[in-house]
Amino acid sequence: MNAESIRRGIGMTSERTRRRLIEQLRGQGIANESVLGAMTATPRHLFVDEALSSRAYENSALPIGRGQTISQPLIVALMTEAALATPGRSRALEIGTGSGYQAAVLARLFEQVFSTERIGELARLARQRLHRLKIHNVFSRHADGLGGWPSQAPFDAIVVTAGGRIPRALLEQLAEDGVLIAPVGEPGGMQRLTRYTRHGEDYDSEDLGAVTFVPLLDGLD
Repeated sequence: MNAESIRRGIGMTSERTRRRLIEQLRGQGIANESVLGAMTATPRHLFVDEALSSRAYENSALPIGRGQTISQPLIVALMTEAALATPGRSRALEIGTGSGYQAAVLARLFEQVFSTERIGELARLARQRLHRLKIHNVFSRHADGLGGWPSQAPFDAIVVTAGGRIPRALLEQLAEDGVLIAPVGEPGGMQRLTRYTRHGEDYDSEDLGAVTFVPLLDGLD
């Protein structure tokens, strides 16, 4: 099987199966066609272990190793849709690369995506997947994401893919009218998906619903 066939998928990873997931997302309230288009074009089965590829287009989170998961497609869609509330489309920052899937979706909607991952093995595998798909506008590094990426700030959007309390340093790296999307609450428990919007030195917040994410941790692994 050639590289293009692998990308397009067959059977439970086929484009037909992928489109069925997109229709489910549409039925669950995802209305932004740019988001749906980006997810249609991003082969989720290439971001999970081959043993789980037949489940890649289920609307569920899947394990990716090291106690981490690839988020449920509905959550990826919700966070991406929320990130597009910013007027800018230049730079996005992701905290928690994980499998690389969310970064790949964002890369179709922003000019540049910067992504940090604290677990070295996951960072390496994500880079390999993005390179394989010829996604060249994602810049990733193995780093503690709690400090953001100050040298590349400000960002039009920041997407945090782990739950906890949001460091002030991340909010301060937003551009004017930029948005930060994050699951906020006690690590390991129920969180509220929250969108913060920057207006000068003030930050408005909007509750987008209940979610459960892996905890936001500091340090490197």
